[in-house]
Amino acid sequence: MAIVAGTKAETVIDVLRKLPEKQRKKVQEVTLDMAGNMALIVKKCFPKATQVTDRFHVQQLALEAVQDMRIAYRWQALEAENEALEQAKLSQTDYQAELLSNGDTVKQLLARSRYVLYKKATDWTSSQQERADLLFERY
Repeated sequence: MAIVAGTKAETVIDVLRKLPEKQRKKVQEVTLDMAGNMALIVKKCFPKATQVTDRFHVQQLALEAVQDMRIAYRWQALEAENEALEQAKLSQTDYQAELLSNGDTVKQLLARSRYVLYKKATDWTSSQQERADLLFERY
């Protein structure tokens, strides 16, 4: 319908409202990012349109959430290992970290799985597939 310079809601709304209301009410769907100003523009100018958040921004949020979970689990693993090291020191025994079937420790698994979580499963190497299997089995 229009190309408008800028993202300031008031400016864009003023420009779009110059288009006939009948024409604007024909708009059924608007794809937008998650910025509040864009949602406001659509609501004010295209009242009958369904707002759809673009796939890129949804995917980006999901990936960030998965990475936040991975990092939280990694901190838990680091704390657990530090606690186990302290207990071994107090009991004067040697500490041996749990080794997984691929040779990683739990904290290594969580550190090294960062890029696995960004890639499609079909693009994983065999070691990444094994790492992903261990990660998803455990978490």
